[in-house]
Amino acid sequence: MSLRSLRNRVITVVAVSAALFAGGAAVAPAAIAAERGQNPTSSNIGGSGSYRTSSANVSRFSAIGFGGGTIYYPTDATDGPYPAVAISPGFTATWSSLSWLGPRLASWGIVVIGIETNTLLDQPGQRGDQLLAALDYLTDRSSIRTRVDGNRLGVAGHSMGGGGTLEALSERSSLRAGVPLAPWNLDTTWNEVDAPVMIVGGQADTIAPVATHSIPFYTTLGGDKGYVELSGGSHFFPQTPNANVSRAIVSWLKLNLDDDQRFAPFVCFNRSLSISDFRSRGVC
Repeated sequence: MSLRSLRNRVITVVAVSAALFAGGAAVAPAAIAAERGQNPTSSNIGGSGSYRTSSANVSRFSAIGFGGGTIYYPTDATDGPYPAVAISPGFTATWSSLSWLGPRLASWGIVVIGIETNTLLDQPGQRGDQLLAALDYLTDRSSIRTRVDGNRLGVAGHSMGGGGTLEALSERSSLRAGVPLAPWNLDTTWNEVDAPVMIVGGQADTIAPVATHSIPFYTTLGGDKGYVELSGGSHFFPQTPNANVSRAIVSWLKLNLDDDQRFAPFVCFNRSLSISDFRSRGVC
């Protein structure tokens, strides 16, 4: 069990004991209250969750610090407020290249803001700033801000968006989790990032080779971390719906944003025909 998981369980026990000692009404502890949506299983974790979802466009004119995008959220307001994640596409790409992730994550009870970047050529540092600006918009000014828990926020992205994910985590220590997908960044040292990070790389990536990008990034990260490598995966594997990518990002965000321990087993992968490498610290 990771130190993070152990700490959460200790906090839960203390909270429950205090409530019982005070003789007050039964209050669901945070870890239990965070068990939103269907129970994850090996057969459903690679697909959609149980929530119906909706979406809302964010125009470039209303966005401040990023290029607009799309928000995806569960239509059931009774289980909120929900955790949230901002996701950036890669170099020269638009949000449409990753848009399958929006409804997928929202169906598991995670609000998503998929961003358009200010320009298609924005570098990782710029994308990191834009991810943070998108989270600020989501929690402060968006039409669904009351459905978002501003204390449970994360970031993710593909390629330079994955590099931007690391930049955002480095800049804002209050973020609870990050998932870089085939990340690209000239900076390979991320000791200052203490938030839990799951990197997903492609074995056959020739644009951001795992030996010079994903693995060095993973090695230097300071907190709980995981690394999943897809057998034969090219640099563009995140642009097509994939059960292993879905499992990795859903389980990592549910565990670390919602503190939902039901997802802990699913952040751990075995090497197989579809998984060429898996590494972890503090989680498996």
